[in-house]
Amino acid sequence: MFNLLHEECGVFGIFSKNSSDLPSLTYYALFALQHRGQESAGIAINDDGVFRYVKGEGLVSEVFTREKLNSLGNGNIAVGHVRYATTGGKMLQNIQPLLVNHHNGRMALCHNGNLSNSFELRRMLEESGSLFHTTTDTEVISYIIVQQRLVTGSIESAVSAAMEIIEGAYSLVISSPQKLIAARDPHGFRPLCYGVTDDGSVVFASESCALDAVGAKLVRDLKPGEIAIVDCDGIHFDDSHCKLCPKRFCVFEYIYFARPDSVIDGASVSVCRQRAGRFLAKEHPVDADIVIGVPDSGLEAAIGYSHESGIPYAIGFTKNKYIARTFISPGQDSREQGVGIKLNPIREVVKDKRVVLIDDSIVRGTTCRHIANLLWQAGAKEIHMRVSAPPFIAPCYYGTDIDSADVLIANKMKTEEIAGEIGVTSLGYLSIENVKHLAGEDTGFCTACFGGEYPTSIPDETAKDRFETKISEK
Repeated sequence: MFNLLHEECGVFGIFSKNSSDLPSLTYYALFALQHRGQESAGIAINDDGVFRYVKGEGLVSEVFTREKLNSLGNGNIAVGHVRYATTGGKMLQNIQPLLVNHHNGRMALCHNGNLSNSFELRRMLEESGSLFHTTTDTEVISYIIVQQRLVTGSIESAVSAAMEIIEGAYSLVISSPQKLIAARDPHGFRPLCYGVTDDGSVVFASESCALDAVGAKLVRDLKPGEIAIVDCDGIHFDDSHCKLCPKRFCVFEYIYFARPDSVIDGASVSVCRQRAGRFLAKEHPVDADIVIGVPDSGLEAAIGYSHESGIPYAIGFTKNKYIARTFISPGQDSREQGVGIKLNPIREVVKDKRVVLIDDSIVRGTTCRHIANLLWQAGAKEIHMRVSAPPFIAPCYYGTDIDSADVLIANKMKTEEIAGEIGVTSLGYLSIENVKHLAGEDTGFCTACFGGEYPTSIPDETAKDRFETKISEK
Protein backbone atom coordinates (compact mmCIF):
# COMPACT_ATOMS: atom_id res chain seq x y z
CA MET A 1 0.00 0.00 0.00
CA PHE A 2 1.26 3.50 -0.83
CA ASN A 3 1.04 6.26 1.73
CA LEU A 4 1.26 9.95 1.08
CA LEU A 5 4.99 10.44 1.31
CA HIS A 6 6.71 12.04 4.26
CA GLU A 7 9.89 13.66 3.05
CA GLU A 8 13.06 15.14 4.52
CA CYS A 9 14.98 16.38 1.52
CA GLY A 10 17.44 18.94 0.24
CA VAL A 11 16.55 21.80 -2.10
CA PHE A 12 18.66 24.20 -4.14
CA GLY A 13 18.01 27.09 -6.51
CA ILE A 14 20.16 29.61 -8.36
CA PHE A 15 19.45 32.69 -10.48
CA SER A 16 22.31 33.93 -12.65
CA LYS A 17 22.34 36.91 -14.99
CA ASN A 18 25.62 35.72 -16.44
CA SER A 19 24.49 32.25 -17.57
CA SER A 20 27.12 30.45 -15.54
CA ASP A 21 27.44 26.68 -15.87
CA LEU A 22 24.29 26.14 -13.84
CA PRO A 23 24.05 22.35 -14.36
CA SER A 24 27.51 21.84 -12.86
CA LEU A 25 26.92 24.30 -10.00
CA THR A 26 23.63 22.62 -9.13
CA TYR A 27 25.33 19.23 -9.28
CA TYR A 28 27.97 20.37 -6.80
CA ALA A 29 25.31 21.80 -4.51
CA LEU A 30 23.26 18.60 -4.54
CA PHE A 31 26.42 16.62 -3.84
CA ALA A 32 26.86 18.75 -0.70
CA LEU A 33 23.24 18.04 0.26
CA GLN A 34 23.47 14.30 -0.45
CA HIS A 35 23.19 13.49 3.27
CA ARG A 36 19.61 14.79 3.19
CA GLY A 37 18.46 12.11 0.77
CA GLN A 38 19.95 9.25 -1.19
CA GLU A 39 16.85 7.86 -2.88
CA SER A 40 16.65 10.15 -5.89
CA ALA A 41 17.82 13.44 -7.34
CA GLY A 42 16.81 15.90 -10.01
CA ILE A 43 17.83 19.13 -11.73
CA ALA A 44 15.72 21.45 -13.88
CA ILE A 45 17.28 24.23 -15.99
CA ASN A 46 15.21 27.20 -17.14
CA ASP A 47 16.47 28.90 -20.30
CA ASP A 48 14.17 31.91 -20.73
CA GLY A 49 11.05 29.82 -20.18
CA VAL A 50 12.29 26.65 -21.87
CA PHE A 51 12.69 23.95 -19.23
CA ARG A 52 14.97 20.93 -19.48
CA TYR A 53 15.40 18.42 -16.72
CA VAL A 54 17.15 15.24 -15.65
CA LYS A 55 16.05 13.20 -12.66
CA GLY A 56 16.27 9.62 -11.52
CA GLU A 57 16.67 7.15 -8.70
CA GLY A 58 19.97 6.85 -6.88
CA LEU A 59 22.79 9.04 -5.63
CA VAL A 60 23.67 12.35 -7.25
CA SER A 61 26.76 10.81 -8.86
CA GLU A 62 24.64 7.99 -10.29
CA VAL A 63 21.83 10.12 -11.67
CA PHE A 64 23.96 12.81 -13.33
CA THR A 65 26.58 11.60 -15.76
CA ARG A 66 28.55 14.20 -17.71
CA GLU A 67 26.43 13.42 -20.77
CA LYS A 68 23.21 14.06 -18.85
CA LEU A 69 24.52 17.30 -17.40
CA ASN A 70 25.51 18.42 -20.90
CA SER A 71 22.02 17.56 -22.15
CA LEU A 72 20.59 20.19 -19.79
CA GLY A 73 22.28 22.93 -21.76
CA ASN A 74 22.34 26.20 -19.85
CA GLY A 75 20.04 28.96 -18.74
CA ASN A 76 19.71 31.59 -16.08
CA ILE A 77 17.69 29.65 -13.48
CA ALA A 78 18.22 26.18 -12.03
CA VAL A 79 16.55 24.24 -9.24
CA GLY A 80 17.64 20.91 -7.79
CA HIS A 81 16.48 18.35 -5.27
CA VAL A 82 17.71 15.29 -3.37
CA ARG A 83 15.08 13.13 -1.78
CA TYR A 84 14.30 10.32 0.50
CA ALA A 85 10.81 9.17 1.38
CA THR A 86 10.16 7.74 4.80
CA THR A 87 7.03 5.86 3.76
CA GLY A 88 5.40 4.71 0.55
CA GLY A 89 6.61 2.92 -2.51
CA LYS A 90 9.21 4.23 -4.90
CA MET A 91 7.61 5.96 -7.85
CA LEU A 92 9.50 7.72 -10.61
CA GLN A 93 6.71 10.31 -10.73
CA ASN A 94 7.55 11.35 -7.16
CA ILE A 95 11.08 12.45 -8.02
CA GLN A 96 11.58 16.21 -7.89
CA PRO A 97 11.80 18.87 -9.24
CA LEU A 98 8.12 18.61 -10.06
CA LEU A 99 7.41 20.24 -13.44
CA VAL A 100 3.93 21.61 -14.00
CA ASN A 101 2.39 22.99 -17.18
CA HIS A 102 -0.21 25.71 -16.73
CA HIS A 103 -1.73 28.57 -18.67
CA ASN A 104 1.19 30.92 -17.97
CA GLY A 105 3.86 28.45 -19.01
CA ARG A 106 5.80 25.97 -16.88
CA MET A 107 6.83 25.83 -13.26
CA ALA A 108 9.52 23.70 -11.60
CA LEU A 109 9.04 23.18 -7.87
CA CYS A 110 11.23 21.61 -5.17
CA HIS A 111 9.92 20.98 -1.66
CA ASN A 112 11.45 19.95 1.65
CA GLY A 113 9.07 19.06 4.45
CA ASN A 114 5.61 17.65 4.90
CA LEU A 115 2.19 19.27 4.91
CA SER A 116 -0.08 18.49 7.83
CA ASN A 117 -3.29 19.20 5.89
CA SER A 118 -2.32 17.53 2.62
CA PHE A 119 -5.00 14.82 2.77
CA GLU A 120 -7.81 17.33 3.12
CA LEU A 121 -6.38 19.54 0.37
CA ARG A 122 -5.89 16.61 -1.96
CA ARG A 123 -9.48 15.50 -1.45
CA MET A 124 -10.70 19.06 -2.14
CA LEU A 125 -8.61 19.30 -5.30
CA GLU A 126 -9.74 15.92 -6.59
CA GLU A 127 -13.37 16.81 -6.00
CA SER A 128 -12.84 19.95 -8.09
CA GLY A 129 -11.40 17.91 -10.97
CA SER A 130 -7.64 17.85 -10.39
CA LEU A 131 -5.85 14.71 -11.53
CA PHE A 132 -2.85 13.60 -9.48
CA HIS A 133 0.13 11.78 -10.92
CA THR A 134 2.19 11.38 -7.72
CA THR A 135 1.67 10.41 -4.10
CA THR A 136 3.54 13.42 -2.72
CA ASP A 137 2.17 16.53 -1.09
CA THR A 138 4.50 18.52 -3.36
CA GLU A 139 1.94 18.07 -6.11
CA VAL A 140 -0.72 19.41 -3.76
CA ILE A 141 1.38 22.55 -3.28
CA SER A 142 1.82 22.94 -7.04
CA TYR A 143 -1.92 22.71 -7.72
CA ILE A 144 -2.71 25.24 -5.01
CA ILE A 145 -0.17 27.69 -6.45
CA VAL A 146 -1.53 27.25 -10.00
CA GLN A 147 -5.09 27.80 -8.78
CA GLN A 148 -4.10 30.94 -6.90
CA ARG A 149 -2.22 32.30 -9.90
CA LEU A 150 -5.48 32.36 -11.83
CA VAL A 151 -6.77 34.74 -9.17
CA THR A 152 -3.71 36.80 -8.25
CA GLY A 153 -1.85 37.09 -11.55
CA SER A 154 1.81 36.87 -10.49
CA ILE A 155 3.76 33.85 -9.32
CA GLU A 156 4.92 35.55 -6.12
CA SER A 157 1.39 36.59 -5.14
CA ALA A 158 0.20 33.06 -5.93
CA VAL A 159 2.82 31.60 -3.60
CA SER A 160 1.79 34.08 -0.91
CA ALA A 161 -1.88 33.16 -1.34
CA ALA A 162 -1.04 29.45 -1.27
CA MET A 163 0.68 29.95 2.10
CA GLU A 164 -2.70 30.98 3.49
CA ILE A 165 -4.03 27.53 2.56
CA ILE A 166 -1.27 24.96 3.10
CA GLU A 167 -0.16 24.02 6.62
CA GLY A 168 2.87 22.25 7.98
CA ALA A 169 6.51 22.14 6.96
CA TYR A 170 7.67 23.46 3.63
CA SER A 171 10.81 25.07 2.34
CA LEU A 172 10.30 25.74 -1.36
CA VAL A 173 12.34 26.78 -4.37
CA ILE A 174 10.31 27.47 -7.48
CA SER A 175 11.28 28.48 -11.00
CA SER A 176 8.74 30.27 -13.13
CA PRO A 177 9.69 31.26 -16.70
CA GLN A 178 11.27 34.52 -15.48
CA LYS A 179 11.68 34.31 -11.72
CA LEU A 180 13.17 32.21 -8.94
CA ILE A 181 11.02 32.06 -5.80
CA ALA A 182 12.01 30.73 -2.39
CA ALA A 183 9.65 30.41 0.58
CA ARG A 184 9.80 29.11 4.13
CA ASP A 185 6.69 28.16 6.09
CA PRO A 186 5.53 30.54 8.85
CA HIS A 187 6.71 28.21 11.62
CA GLY A 188 10.13 27.79 10.00
CA PHE A 189 10.12 24.02 10.50
CA ARG A 190 12.79 23.35 7.87
CA PRO A 191 15.92 25.33 7.04
CA LEU A 192 16.37 27.54 3.99
CA CYS A 193 19.16 30.04 3.49
CA TYR A 194 20.40 32.28 0.71
CA GLY A 195 23.71 33.66 -0.46
CA VAL A 196 25.42 35.37 -3.36
CA THR A 197 28.36 34.42 -5.57
CA ASP A 198 31.17 36.69 -6.70
CA ASP A 199 29.45 37.21 -10.06
CA GLY A 200 26.20 38.27 -8.37
CA SER A 201 24.22 35.05 -8.73
CA VAL A 202 21.63 34.52 -6.00
CA VAL A 203 21.57 31.06 -4.44
CA PHE A 204 19.08 29.31 -2.12
CA ALA A 205 19.74 26.03 -0.32
CA SER A 206 18.54 23.88 2.54
CA GLU A 207 21.94 24.24 4.21
CA SER A 208 24.88 26.62 4.03
CA CYS A 209 27.24 23.75 3.13
CA ALA A 210 25.67 23.81 -0.36
CA LEU A 211 26.49 27.50 -0.67
CA ASP A 212 30.09 26.72 0.23
CA ALA A 213 30.16 24.06 -2.47
CA VAL A 214 29.34 26.60 -5.21
CA GLY A 215 31.46 29.45 -3.86
CA ALA A 216 28.53 31.51 -2.57
CA LYS A 217 28.72 33.64 0.55
CA LEU A 218 25.98 33.05 3.11
CA VAL A 219 23.88 36.18 3.59
CA ARG A 220 21.28 34.85 6.03
CA ASP A 221 18.50 32.34 6.53
CA LEU A 222 15.06 33.17 5.25
CA LYS A 223 12.84 34.14 8.13
CA PRO A 224 9.89 31.88 8.93
CA GLY A 225 7.10 32.90 6.59
CA GLU A 226 9.37 34.89 4.28
CA ILE A 227 9.19 34.78 0.49
CA ALA A 228 12.17 35.78 -1.65
CA ILE A 229 11.71 36.71 -5.32
CA VAL A 230 14.64 36.98 -7.71
CA ASP A 231 14.40 38.39 -11.22
CA CYS A 232 16.50 40.54 -13.52
CA ASP A 233 15.96 43.51 -11.21
CA GLY A 234 17.50 41.74 -8.21
CA ILE A 235 16.11 40.14 -5.06
CA HIS A 236 12.94 41.26 -3.30
CA PHE A 237 11.28 40.03 -0.12
CA ASP A 238 7.71 39.56 1.07
CA ASP A 239 7.46 39.35 4.85
CA SER A 240 3.66 39.49 5.11
CA HIS A 241 3.56 35.96 6.54
CA CYS A 242 6.37 36.53 9.04
CA LYS A 243 5.53 36.65 12.75
CA LEU A 244 2.06 35.22 12.15
CA CYS A 245 3.06 32.04 14.01
CA PRO A 246 5.60 31.23 16.72
CA LYS A 247 8.85 29.85 15.35
CA ARG A 248 9.01 26.05 15.63
CA PHE A 249 12.22 24.98 13.94
CA CYS A 250 12.75 21.19 13.90
CA VAL A 251 15.41 20.62 16.55
CA PHE A 252 16.28 17.31 14.90
CA GLU A 253 18.00 19.32 12.16
CA TYR A 254 20.66 20.22 14.74
CA ILE A 255 20.69 16.75 16.28
CA TYR A 256 20.84 14.63 13.14
CA PHE A 257 19.79 15.83 9.70
CA ALA A 258 22.14 18.70 8.96
CA ARG A 259 25.81 18.47 8.10
CA PRO A 260 28.06 19.56 10.99
CA ASP A 261 29.77 22.23 8.89
CA SER A 262 26.45 23.97 8.18
CA VAL A 263 25.22 27.08 9.94
CA ILE A 264 21.45 27.21 10.42
CA ASP A 265 19.61 30.25 11.75
CA GLY A 266 22.95 31.63 12.91
CA ALA A 267 23.99 28.55 14.90
CA SER A 268 26.79 26.12 14.00
CA VAL A 269 25.44 22.59 13.79
CA SER A 270 28.75 21.22 15.11
CA VAL A 271 28.67 23.52 18.14
CA CYS A 272 25.03 22.59 18.84
CA ARG A 273 25.90 18.88 18.86
CA GLN A 274 28.88 19.41 21.13
CA ARG A 275 26.63 21.40 23.46
CA ALA A 276 24.22 18.42 23.52
CA GLY A 277 27.11 16.22 24.66
CA ARG A 278 28.00 18.67 27.42
CA PHE A 279 24.39 18.70 28.61
CA LEU A 280 24.37 14.88 28.63
CA ALA A 281 27.53 14.74 30.74
CA LYS A 282 25.89 17.00 33.31
CA GLU A 283 22.55 15.19 33.25
CA HIS A 284 23.87 11.61 33.12
CA PRO A 285 27.42 11.34 34.53
CA VAL A 286 29.07 7.93 34.78
CA ASP A 287 32.44 6.41 35.68
CA ALA A 288 33.97 5.18 32.44
CA ASP A 289 37.24 4.82 30.56
CA ILE A 290 36.42 6.22 27.11
CA VAL A 291 33.72 8.13 25.24
CA ILE A 292 32.94 7.11 21.66
CA GLY A 293 30.34 8.35 19.20
CA VAL A 294 28.29 6.53 16.60
CA PRO A 295 29.32 7.98 13.22
CA ASP A 296 28.49 10.48 11.99
CA SER A 297 25.98 12.55 13.93
CA GLY A 298 27.04 11.15 17.31
CA LEU A 299 30.67 12.22 17.00
CA GLU A 300 30.38 15.89 17.95
CA ALA A 301 28.13 15.05 20.91
CA ALA A 302 30.72 12.51 22.05
CA ILE A 303 33.42 15.20 21.90
CA GLY A 304 31.21 17.49 23.99
CA TYR A 305 30.57 14.75 26.55
CA SER A 306 34.30 14.06 26.77
CA HIS A 307 35.20 17.73 27.27
CA GLU A 308 32.59 18.21 29.99
CA SER A 309 33.22 14.94 31.83
CA GLY A 310 36.99 14.70 31.44
CA ILE A 311 36.68 11.13 30.14
CA PRO A 312 38.98 10.62 27.12
CA TYR A 313 37.41 10.69 23.69
CA ALA A 314 38.30 7.82 21.36
CA ILE A 315 37.41 6.70 17.87
CA GLY A 316 35.62 3.43 18.55
CA PHE A 317 34.14 2.66 15.15
CA THR A 318 35.37 2.68 11.61
CA LYS A 319 32.71 3.53 9.08
CA ASN A 320 32.21 2.34 5.54
CA LYS A 321 31.62 5.70 3.88
CA TYR A 322 29.97 4.12 0.85
CA ILE A 323 26.91 2.92 2.75
CA ALA A 324 23.86 5.20 2.91
CA ARG A 325 22.49 6.36 6.25
CA THR A 326 20.51 3.60 7.96
CA PHE A 327 18.06 5.93 9.69
CA ILE A 328 16.71 7.23 6.40
CA SER A 329 16.69 3.88 4.64
CA PRO A 330 13.03 3.41 3.70
CA GLY A 331 12.62 -0.15 5.05
CA GLN A 332 13.38 -1.60 8.48
CA ASP A 333 15.00 -4.71 6.96
CA SER A 334 17.49 -2.56 5.06
CA ARG A 335 18.23 -0.60 8.23
CA GLU A 336 19.16 -3.75 10.13
CA GLN A 337 21.17 -5.22 7.29
CA GLY A 338 23.00 -1.96 6.77
CA VAL A 339 24.34 -1.60 10.32
CA GLY A 340 26.64 -4.62 10.15
CA ILE A 341 28.41 -3.51 6.99
CA LYS A 342 28.30 0.20 7.81
CA LEU A 343 30.08 0.16 11.17
CA ASN A 344 32.85 -1.97 12.59
CA PRO A 345 34.25 -1.50 16.11
CA ILE A 346 37.97 -1.03 16.67
CA ARG A 347 38.64 -3.90 19.06
CA GLU A 348 41.89 -2.51 20.47
CA VAL A 349 40.10 0.69 21.51
CA VAL A 350 37.08 -0.80 23.30
CA LYS A 351 38.36 -4.11 24.65
CA ASP A 352 38.14 -4.30 28.48
CA LYS A 353 36.91 -0.68 28.58
CA ARG A 354 33.94 0.92 30.27
CA VAL A 355 32.48 2.71 27.27
CA VAL A 356 30.21 5.75 27.08
CA LEU A 357 28.42 5.35 23.74
CA ILE A 358 26.85 8.50 22.27
CA ASP A 359 24.20 8.35 19.56
CA ASP A 360 21.75 10.92 18.25
CA SER A 361 18.51 9.02 18.85
CA ILE A 362 16.71 5.80 19.60
CA VAL A 363 13.62 5.34 17.46
CA ARG A 364 12.81 1.65 17.11
CA GLY A 365 15.73 0.30 19.12
CA THR A 366 16.86 -2.26 16.57
CA THR A 367 19.86 -0.33 15.28
CA CYS A 368 21.06 0.50 18.80
CA ARG A 369 20.85 -3.17 19.79
CA HIS A 370 23.04 -4.14 16.83
CA ILE A 371 25.58 -1.46 17.69
CA ALA A 372 25.71 -2.53 21.33
CA ASN A 373 26.21 -6.15 20.25
CA LEU A 374 29.15 -5.10 18.10
CA LEU A 375 30.81 -3.48 21.12
CA TRP A 376 30.15 -6.47 23.38
CA GLN A 377 31.65 -8.76 20.76
CA ALA A 378 34.69 -6.47 20.60
CA GLY A 379 35.25 -6.99 24.35
CA ALA A 380 33.69 -3.92 25.99
CA LYS A 381 33.38 -4.29 29.78
CA GLU A 382 30.44 -1.90 30.19
CA ILE A 383 28.34 0.13 27.74
CA HIS A 384 26.69 3.30 29.03
CA MET A 385 24.57 4.69 26.23
CA ARG A 386 23.78 8.40 26.13
CA VAL A 387 21.39 9.88 23.58
CA SER A 388 21.60 13.48 22.36
CA ALA A 389 17.81 13.71 21.96
CA PRO A 390 14.86 13.11 24.29
CA PRO A 391 12.82 9.90 23.90
CA PHE A 392 10.64 9.80 20.78
CA ILE A 393 7.10 9.09 21.94
CA ALA A 394 4.88 10.66 19.27
CA PRO A 395 4.67 10.67 15.47
CA CYS A 396 6.00 13.58 13.42
CA TYR A 397 3.82 15.17 10.74
CA TYR A 398 6.48 17.58 9.46
CA GLY A 399 8.97 15.35 7.66
CA THR A 400 10.98 13.38 10.22
CA ASP A 401 10.96 9.58 9.90
CA ILE A 402 8.49 8.96 12.72
CA ASP A 403 5.13 8.23 11.15
CA SER A 404 3.54 6.11 13.88
CA ALA A 405 3.76 5.88 17.66
CA ASP A 406 3.44 2.09 17.31
CA VAL A 407 7.08 1.74 16.16
CA LEU A 408 8.57 3.89 18.93
CA ILE A 409 10.29 1.88 21.63
CA ALA A 410 10.07 4.76 24.13
CA ASN A 411 6.31 4.74 23.71
CA LYS A 412 6.19 1.18 25.01
CA MET A 413 8.96 0.94 27.59
CA LYS A 414 10.54 2.93 30.39
CA THR A 415 14.18 3.97 30.12
CA GLU A 416 15.43 1.08 32.27
CA GLU A 417 13.45 -1.38 30.17
CA ILE A 418 14.84 0.06 26.96
CA ALA A 419 18.38 -0.35 28.33
CA GLY A 420 17.68 -4.03 28.86
CA GLU A 421 16.03 -4.41 25.48
CA ILE A 422 18.95 -2.91 23.55
CA GLY A 423 21.53 -4.57 25.77
CA VAL A 424 23.41 -1.72 27.45
CA THR A 425 24.58 -1.25 31.04
CA SER A 426 22.79 2.08 31.46
CA LEU A 427 20.87 4.55 29.34
CA GLY A 428 20.35 8.30 29.56
CA TYR A 429 18.49 10.72 27.28
CA LEU A 430 18.89 14.46 26.82
CA SER A 431 16.09 16.34 28.56
CA ILE A 432 13.47 18.32 26.65
CA GLU A 433 14.50 21.44 28.55
CA ASN A 434 18.11 21.19 27.42
CA VAL A 435 17.29 20.18 23.85
CA LYS A 436 15.54 23.55 23.53
CA HIS A 437 18.85 25.26 24.28
CA LEU A 438 21.10 23.49 21.78
CA ALA A 439 21.47 26.72 19.80
CA GLY A 440 21.96 28.77 22.96
CA GLU A 441 18.81 30.55 24.01
CA ASP A 442 15.46 28.97 23.23
CA THR A 443 14.54 30.64 19.94
CA GLY A 444 11.58 28.34 19.31
CA PHE A 445 11.78 24.64 18.49
CA CYS A 446 9.28 21.97 17.55
CA THR A 447 9.42 19.20 20.16
CA ALA A 448 6.14 17.49 19.28
CA CYS A 449 7.78 14.09 18.69
CA PHE A 450 9.19 14.26 22.24
CA GLY A 451 5.75 14.76 23.72
CA GLY A 452 5.35 18.48 23.14
CA GLU A 453 2.36 20.16 21.56
CA TYR A 454 1.86 20.04 17.80
CA PRO A 455 2.27 23.54 16.32
CA THR A 456 -0.41 22.91 13.66
CA SER A 457 -3.52 20.83 13.26
CA ILE A 458 -2.65 17.19 12.69
CA PRO A 459 -3.73 15.17 9.64
CA ASP A 460 -7.33 14.09 9.28
CA GLU A 461 -7.05 10.31 9.71
CA THR A 462 -10.35 9.77 7.88
CA ALA A 463 -9.05 11.58 4.80
CA LYS A 464 -5.77 9.71 5.12
CA ASP A 465 -7.53 6.33 5.22
CA ARG A 466 -9.59 7.16 2.14
CA PHE A 467 -6.48 8.24 0.26
CA GLU A 468 -4.53 5.08 1.16
CA THR A 469 -7.47 2.86 0.22
CA LYS A 470 -7.78 4.58 -3.17
CA ILE A 471 -4.05 4.26 -3.89
CA SER A 472 -3.96 0.60 -2.86
CA GLU A 473 -6.78 -0.19 -5.27
CA LYS A 474 -4.88 1.22 -8.26
